[in-house]
Amino acid sequence: MASLKEIKNRIASVSGTLKITSAMKLVASAKLRKAQQAITNMLPYERQLQRILANLLAQAPLSSGGQSGAGEVHSRFAAAEYRLTPAATPDEDISPADIASCHGRPDRPSQVAIVAFSSNSSLCGAFNANAIRKTLAVIDEYRTSGLSDSDIVVYSVGRKMAEAMRKAGFPSPDDYTKMAESPGYEAASALSQELIDGYSSGRFSKVELVYNHFKSTASQITVREPYLPMAATSAPDGATDGTPPVPGRVHSRFAAAEYGLGTAAMPSEPDDMIIEPSPEELLEELLPKVQRLKLYTALLDTNAAEHAARTVAMQTATDNGNELLESLTLEYNKGRQQKITSEILDIVGGTMQ
Repeated sequence: MASLKEIKNRIASVSGTLKITSAMKLVASAKLRKAQQAITNMLPYERQLQRILANLLAQAPLSSGGQSGAGEVHSRFAAAEYRLTPAATPDEDISPADIASCHGRPDRPSQVAIVAFSSNSSLCGAFNANAIRKTLAVIDEYRTSGLSDSDIVVYSVGRKMAEAMRKAGFPSPDDYTKMAESPGYEAASALSQELIDGYSSGRFSKVELVYNHFKSTASQITVREPYLPMAATSAPDGATDGTPPVPGRVHSRFAAAEYGLGTAAMPSEPDDMIIEPSPEELLEELLPKVQRLKLYTALLDTNAAEHAARTVAMQTATDNGNELLESLTLEYNKGRQQKITSEILDIVGGTMQ
């Protein structure tokens, strides 16, 4: 049995730890409120952009059929979004369905890029472990499909992800720890443009995102989401199960039910809108904006999920610490009472003698 001095030292140690976990919980809660406010303020804008994009595509579908305007949409999209010069444009006509499908262009190499998000620090439960595990699973899937490690590029956003990927043999092309610490649209837009340029130049045939989706304070879902080419279906709760996307449908991160944007928000018939100068020219501006905003939203989503995970982890640690403190205090009081009783008995026994 431990001595009273040892128990007292344990109580002091647990009390000090409780002060730390309580303070960290308060800080994480404050950051969570800010992160939730940031993503909530951005959601209406994102939803409306997706709706406008769906309406425009309904009026000017990305198909290479004989319909007027379709080829023009494709050529402008290729030039403006993917920054293809005339010399870089392949001789054969690339069907716009290839752009709006889960399959890369046939003339491109099989190199792929994965943008994996994590936090810069720990003490957030399984938040980082889940993202790292999912990223490694995606890498193993590509290895199984025949790709070598040199054909897989991992952009690690967050120090924990960067360290794990470096150990796995996939160092990040650049340092994105500041982006994970302080999410900003400028940094996300720059990374998005780099990915788009890599896709347009033929370096990447596919780009995917792996991050933790903030569903609620108590629930963060690790999702794998296609980024380029920009077509996919959205699974419920913002999660994807790895099934191939449906070609021809524009991907919407916020088609999930929890954001109140169901299939009705992706209409097959255009709304009654007056578009000037033309749907094709508006698509030139809207498509790259949607792609940049999509990456920025994933960054905000990860940030909110991180603070939620840390809040829950610190709350759990505080609760466990309080239970341990109560147990140690009870043990200390029992030992102290036994010592007092023993001393009283010794005094009484000496007096009787």
